[in-house]
Amino acid sequence: MNASMPSIPIARPALGDQEAAALRRVIQSGWVTQGPEVAAFENEFANFVGAAHACAVSNCTTALHLALKAVGVVAGDEVITVSHSFIATANAIRYCDALPVFVDIEADGYNIDPNLIEAAITPRTKAILCVHQLGMPCDLRAIVEIGKRHSIPVIEDAACASGSEILWDGQWEKIGKPHGDIACFSFHPRKVITTGDGGMLTTSSPEYDRKFRLWRQHGMSVTDTTRHGSKQVIFEDYDELGYNYRMTDLQAAIGREQLRRLPGLVRERRQLAEAYREHLSSLDLTLPIEPSWARSNWQSFCVGLPLQMDQRTVMQMLLDQGISTRRGIMNIHLEKAYCSQGSHRVATRLTRSVSAQERTIILPLFSRMTDIELSRVAEALRQNFAAAMTDAPLLLS
Repeated sequence: MNASMPSIPIARPALGDQEAAALRRVIQSGWVTQGPEVAAFENEFANFVGAAHACAVSNCTTALHLALKAVGVVAGDEVITVSHSFIATANAIRYCDALPVFVDIEADGYNIDPNLIEAAITPRTKAILCVHQLGMPCDLRAIVEIGKRHSIPVIEDAACASGSEILWDGQWEKIGKPHGDIACFSFHPRKVITTGDGGMLTTSSPEYDRKFRLWRQHGMSVTDTTRHGSKQVIFEDYDELGYNYRMTDLQAAIGREQLRRLPGLVRERRQLAEAYREHLSSLDLTLPIEPSWARSNWQSFCVGLPLQMDQRTVMQMLLDQGISTRRGIMNIHLEKAYCSQGSHRVATRLTRSVSAQERTIILPLFSRMTDIELSRVAEALRQNFAAAMTDAPLLLS
């Protein structure tokens, strides 16, 4: 690597003076945990996606846990999902002492294959947990129709999908507007918008929203804002088990500024994805497909490698040139935490899922990525292809 050439990260949060000013405002207010900033962020997020209710929590994993609990998932139940996802998707199911049931992904993308879902349904199936992987909307219409036919709730793991859209009855609508029963978002630093960490649940059900708000704060019957604003002494009750899943006002203040940026961030990322397509179209890569009914926020740009190129070798070559990448999305069923009997059920062959993990890499994509940086990534890939075509031994699988 040329020491004078700066490295290119896989992602970079789009944070600036507005977020710093928001933090100062909260610090000076004296209320730094779940309070007025959280309430404002919830209202603004609900309005942005078109949901009746939005509830902020500590991260997307806790959002998934609360969503599953709200639809009634308990010990012994099954939840249909994908192995091809970050491990939190299945972990949240196991937090409910339920069983993740894995089906394969679609042939031309990285989302759940709706055609495989119905065969995986059993009398124990309590929910379908679909994932909008890498920010690309899954075939939500097909999945929701399956859920309705079988009276099974649909929960969306929309961790990566803030700002993504789906064509619904002729209108472009945000992921998070309740098409299924509940959608869960992440604000981790790798996501398009971030609060450092944090999550959000959206739903059209006031009862689900009531449960989220109760459980996120230890099951406390009275909120902090109500108690502190009351002119009379109030003693709270704890009638059921809850959790410490709260978001702070510090996080929410950042989130409000990030939400204002989100449309512009998505436009920028879509332009970067198109630039990648132009730069990489001449290479023997499998480029991601955006269906006509979907608009991705391009949280990540994932490409498939040809058989003659070894994933780890390509990634190391790029890293040697100061370019960070990540392997394709993990497969949960291959991890040691899921090797024990009874940790999951595999309902279909997972051939596509495993191939996607082994044969794809995720390229750098972030706000304010320059043309020079993107061209560097493309040129490094071209060099790797040239070496592979001349049978350079280190680049052969």
